[in-house]
Amino acid sequence: MRFHNPPALPHEVVVETLERALGDRSHEAEAASVLVGSALYDDDREFVEHWCMEVGTRAVPGSPLLGLAGLCLGHTARRFGRLSDEAVALAVSLAARSEADPSDVDGRAQDGYDDVRHFLHLS
Repeated sequence: MRFHNPPALPHEVVVETLERALGDRSHEAEAASVLVGSALYDDDREFVEHWCMEVGTRAVPGSPLLGLAGLCLGHTARRFGRLSDEAVALAVSLAARSEADPSDVDGRAQDGYDDVRHFLHLS
């Protein structure tokens, strides 16, 4: 088996897939692939950041999408060298939740926040 990063998909597919997963957890695996592909390869920073924020604020506690949203904010910071203040605050919040209760938000949120701090030169 070989691992490969998922591609960026058209925005309408991303929106449809993420909205579906936010309403029905049975679609979370597909949503995870779509979010990662966007964070790694979509050239529209505002779109990527918006959907990381949507997922990071709307996914239910315990959803693996929460940690993934934090990780993808880190990817976005690495690729574009900037995030909005609100996105940075969400990365901080998700990492803190992960540290306090990994069953709420998994550790990928902490990895994402590490990237945010590193690539945005935050202390």
